[in-house]
Amino acid sequence: MPDFDLPDSMALRPTRKPVVNTAEFRSAMSSVASSVSVVTARRGDEVVGRTVTAMLSLSANPPTVLISIDIMSRLADLIAKTGGFSMAVLAEDQAEIADAFAGKVAAEERFDRGDWSRWPSGQPMLAGAVTVVDCEVIGAIETGTHVLFAGAIVEAEADDARRPLLWQRHGYHRLESID
Repeated sequence: MPDFDLPDSMALRPTRKPVVNTAEFRSAMSSVASSVSVVTARRGDEVVGRTVTAMLSLSANPPTVLISIDIMSRLADLIAKTGGFSMAVLAEDQAEIADAFAGKVAAEERFDRGDWSRWPSGQPMLAGAVTVVDCEVIGAIETGTHVLFAGAIVEAEADDARRPLLWQRHGYHRLESID
C-alpha cells in the first residue's frame, strides 16, 4: 500500500468559511435518500444507541464502515471507551425502532423495541434488520460537531429478503424497483 500523506492544506480543517449556512446545508442534504441505521454500543450493563443516516461502506479490504456520531453524545463516549460498536441497517417495517432510537421514547425504553440479542463481543444485535454488523474501531476523526468512527467489521449477517427503510425529506420511504 502506498504511503499517503495529505498536505497540510488538505487536512480536516476548512481553508475558507463555508459558503452555505446550516439551514441551506440541511435543506440540500434532506434531498438525499439514505438508509436508516441504528448504531449501538455496550459496556457492562450500560447499553446505548442512536438512529443514524450518516454511515457508509468505506472499504472492502479490510471490510470497514464509517459512521458519524454527535461528539457530545453518550454513544460517542461509549464507542471511544469500548473500541467497538454494532450497527443494524433497518428494514422497511422497522420505522418504530428508528423513531425510538431517534429520541421519540426515553433512552431506557429504546431496547424494548425490536428483538435484541448480543454478538459474541457483547455488542447489541438486532434481529430482522437488512444487515447487521459488529465492528472494532480502527480510527476516529473529530470534525465539527461529530466524530467519524471507522469500524472494521468482525461479524456480519444480511437478510437478502428484507428491503431497507429509507429517509428522505424528513420522512420514511420504501425502496421501489425500476423495471
